[in-house]
Amino acid sequence: MSKKSRSKLWFLVHSWLALPIWFFVLIVCVTGTLAVVSKEIMWLANPEMRANPPSNDAQRLSFEQVRNTIRQNEPDLHIGSIIQPDGEYFALNARVTYPDGRAVVVYVNPFTGIIQGTTPSFDFRFFTRALHGWWLVPFTSGYSWGWYLVSFLGIPMLVSLITGLVVYKKFWKGFFKPTLRFNQGSRIFWGDFHRLSGIWSIWFILVISITGTWFLIQAILGDNQISLSSRAPAASILPHNAVPLTADGNPAPTISLDRAVQIAQERIPGLEASFISPPSNAYSNMNIGGRSWYPLMFQTAEINPYTGEIASTHLLSDRNKIEFVTESMRPLHTGDFGGIWIKLIWAFFGLVLSMMVLSGLLIWTKRTAQATLNALKREAKAARPKASPASQAGHRPAMASETAENAL
Repeated sequence: MSKKSRSKLWFLVHSWLALPIWFFVLIVCVTGTLAVVSKEIMWLANPEMRANPPSNDAQRLSFEQVRNTIRQNEPDLHIGSIIQPDGEYFALNARVTYPDGRAVVVYVNPFTGIIQGTTPSFDFRFFTRALHGWWLVPFTSGYSWGWYLVSFLGIPMLVSLITGLVVYKKFWKGFFKPTLRFNQGSRIFWGDFHRLSGIWSIWFILVISITGTWFLIQAILGDNQISLSSRAPAASILPHNAVPLTADGNPAPTISLDRAVQIAQERIPGLEASFISPPSNAYSNMNIGGRSWYPLMFQTAEINPYTGEIASTHLLSDRNKIEFVTESMRPLHTGDFGGIWIKLIWAFFGLVLSMMVLSGLLIWTKRTAQATLNALKREAKAARPKASPASQAGHRPAMASETAENAL
């Protein structure tokens, strides 16, 4: 085998070994697409998750009304935090504790306050996010190697975007004159599809690759105990002498959940409270949080449950520039910040990205298979025994006579 043939052989081996990487990238893209709308898929399959109004004119209950209704129906339950998921079509999530000490999260209808079911400890949403984010590799000491493996893909994805734009000259023409040929073979079709989907997904690939790379940086910082947060420790514990007592020596009644929300909204203009945690004991504050004008971040407030005074807050203005960027990464990656329409946009372009990877996989496989077949044909041809000079000379007269005969 010649040196050139050996080089081609090693290149083909290299090409075939790249196929598992293509499949890995494809699985990450597909699972990421499912993870974006995983909760909505569960909503379709599980009626207990739905916030169905009993009538067309039914009004949503406040946090305090929901808690009172649960207490009326289940007086033995201890009610903890209440959360409104992103999307008003979802039922509320409330953490409750039964008299036997069993703590679970239940679905609560926001119109009636009725408990509709119990959330599983590991559901489809957790499965798809764990499979996409860290390939179900457990976190034993710091971030798992699955997290590093997946988040590292952000770097080659960003590089492939840049190199693709450099290779594809005048790529912007694809916005005005998109080309997708259906009648010239699969190779032409998948090539057109790969380029066209890449052009229309430039912004999405840029967002996913940058945020994915941030997850890699986050893991490196976390495993080295490096924090970028400037948030001060929460003042959640009240001094014993700060707890007012009734005449019989018990702690005084706390303010209502609705009053706490009102206080927080006065302190944080535009706050849409999406979760509230009542005091876990007599010496704890109430915690309230939600989004406001900037949907990528939550703002929170801790409130004294007896006096209504704000003990601490964590506002947008409290973040430095680095925190403003880093805390925006996760919602930008998952599309979990603007309701169902943002999720559908993220899911659509996630599907396009998955199809783009699939088209690249098909093109790569077909090209590698064709090159392998051609190499095998060349080697088979080179391995055939060549005719001897004598036999070749013996054939020349016959060929000459045949020529003369044909001439006659």
